[in-house]
Amino acid sequence: MKQSVIEKYNVPVPRYTSYPPANYFREMGEEELVNAIRQSNAANDRNLSFYFHLPFCRHLCHYCACNSYAMRSTEVVDNYLKAVHQEIDLVFPLLEKDRKVSQIHFGGGSPTAMRPAVIKEFNDHILSNFQTIERPEIAIECHPGYLSLADWQALVDAGFTRMSIGIQDFDEQVLHTVNRRPTQEPIEDIFALLRNGGIKINLDFLYGLPGQTAEKFAYNIERAIALQPERLVLFSYAHVPWLKKQQLILEKAGLPTPEEKERIFTTAEQMLTDAGYVRIGMDHFVRPDDELYQAVTTKQLHRNFQGYCTRRTTAQVYAFGVTGISQLETAYAQNTKDIDEYISMVNNGVLPVKKGYTLTAEEQKTRDFIEQLMCNYHVTLDEDTLERYRTKLLHIEADGIISLNGQSVAMTTEGMPFVRNVAAAIDPLMEHTTKSFSKPI
Repeated sequence: MKQSVIEKYNVPVPRYTSYPPANYFREMGEEELVNAIRQSNAANDRNLSFYFHLPFCRHLCHYCACNSYAMRSTEVVDNYLKAVHQEIDLVFPLLEKDRKVSQIHFGGGSPTAMRPAVIKEFNDHILSNFQTIERPEIAIECHPGYLSLADWQALVDAGFTRMSIGIQDFDEQVLHTVNRRPTQEPIEDIFALLRNGGIKINLDFLYGLPGQTAEKFAYNIERAIALQPERLVLFSYAHVPWLKKQQLILEKAGLPTPEEKERIFTTAEQMLTDAGYVRIGMDHFVRPDDELYQAVTTKQLHRNFQGYCTRRTTAQVYAFGVTGISQLETAYAQNTKDIDEYISMVNNGVLPVKKGYTLTAEEQKTRDFIEQLMCNYHVTLDEDTLERYRTKLLHIEADGIISLNGQSVAMTTEGMPFVRNVAAAIDPLMEHTTKSFSKPI
């Protein structure tokens, strides 16, 4: 792709893990959330997805833009964990009991900064109250710098079916620069243990960090291909120092140029494609026997705050813990970010919601369009939407980013890195926005 086109489209746009994006959320009270939860029982998609936000980290990585916090005292951590169980008990009476669990996901922070026994208690709390669909996905994000082989085995025994291992980079100098601990155990030993337990494995990498080049990053991909994870994810580092001041440290260390960052990705993409992996969405690569591949071929791919998932396992999301965002049929709701306030509110029997967004019917339609585009690189617009944005789309087509055929909008192969830009082009909220976003490259 021409450098001029890359520069034209490498502008800040939403990541569209939700629509509207989270920075459009506004104040929301408990009554509004309770109404949204009750309404969720009548939605077409009645499966249940539960998300647990365990926010503590033993060490804070400089690149992190997540809602993470340094480890607090044992007393605060214990009180927090008790409060999460209490929040579950506040929500469960609002859910109809014939609904089934299709997905459970643990994120953070680093959920594996907690003891595996603590994590198992949350799984048990959910699964003792609701039945599951056949083959539910029970997943957790793992920091390999925290876990011994005994810990990995305990997570297997806790009932997980998928684990995402946050490698980020195998180069210990890169990890040192960004203040991340390297893997505690040899990655080959971890894979052998998890494979023996029947666990599906994601390997997560982060590109765009100081010290990374296309040639150096290729070593990560070579090593990953040898391990043969079901899924491999190449997350683009989002540089948002106006939100996360610690990221300024990485500016001083020297970030790759946009051109080098694109070269890192395209080199990795070619290596993975040559090895038989198939690209899914913006940043996932999967083996052809993986369920995500089957989903994309049948246009059943879905996306939420936890990442790409299938229509079989996806559901409305009910989030527990600080900053957790519930994604319901008609609304989003985000819990308070303050740990002490969270504990206090839940202890007083109050759902700890602070912000959220109730979608209009028109916004629900836009959400569906953008989700289809982001997941399947294709969307069929209705006549009104196409007419409203035709001029924009024709300009984007002229740059080789998309192809238009009647009401159909399809990303070109070269244009795929800029799918966020195309989504922004059909987003009414972007017409007069003053919000800040990250760049696609």
